Amino acid sequence: MTSTQTSPIPFLKGHGTENDFVIVPDAENAVDLPPAVVARLCDRRAGIGGDGLLHVVRSAAHPDARHLADEAEWFMDYRNADGSVAEMCGNGVRVFARYLEHAGHVTAGEVPVATRGGVKHVHLDKDGSVTVAMGRAVLPEAGVTVSVDGRSWPARNVNMGNPHAVAFVEELDHAGNLFTEPPYEPAAVYPDGVNIEFVADRGPRHVAMRVHERGAAETRSCGTGACAVAVATARRDGVDPAESGTPVTYTVDVLGGTLVITEHPDGRIDMTGPAVIVAEGTVDPAWLGSGDVTARDGIETVND
Repeated sequence: MTSTQTSPIPFLKGHGTENDFVIVPDAENAVDLPPAVVARLCDRRAGIGGDGLLHVVRSAAHPDARHLADEAEWFMDYRNADGSVAEMCGNGVRVFARYLEHAGHVTAGEVPVATRGGVKHVHLDKDGSVTVAMGRAVLPEAGVTVSVDGRSWPARNVNMGNPHAVAFVEELDHAGNLFTEPPYEPAAVYPDGVNIEFVADRGPRHVAMRVHERGAAETRSCGTGACAVAVATARRDGVDPAESGTPVTYTVDVLGGTLVITEHPDGRIDMTGPAVIVAEGTVDPAWLGSGDVTARDGIETVND
């Protein structure tokens, strides 16, 4: 049984190196967020605006995360800005952990977060930074050549659970406008598309990057991309922690700030960066119109 939802819907807005998110607290997983609603909330002109949406749910209350409830109390039900479901978001999980602290659900220290990509271990530092264990990189042998405005560069193939092609350039401007995906050959190396990073040196173990994210365009930051860039740069520099037995750390400047990436001898990669809550408020459900905000088990809903 459904009826018109009249209660305001709470939300927050946060960002990590200007990768920004709409946050919807929903501990008991009462509210459905179909793609049309997510897209409307993330719309930068007619909505709140964001690169994605963080649906905050207790793991035990969500069918995709119940099997992880013993490891992590909270589940990051992540959605892309177009409403599609995604497994993980490196910048998003930092903001998610910051929200849990902001709401009083956790305190500074170690925070496990359930995602569709498994449980991610987050550390909320007392200095305000957030560190996420990002897993291990895979370095497939097959690479591609990326081209922009008559220039071409070989690109290193790095997989962080999603595919990346990392090209080293003299100047970041050489990447062009990045409104559209730069062409690459052979296309068969990435049958499902790829995130393409352009990287320029800034100093010892310090680089800057721009990125075209697949299915989108240039974004202000990409956490998995920064990890891929750090690993590719280390290998270019002849550094492999698995061989040296010593961790290696790179500073990676993105358009929205700076991330610090550390690769350990066992292959684990940690990403450290800021995460900020900038606003909170409520959404009038009537504004969502035909977005079909619905709730489960007889809880009030709105449908057109």
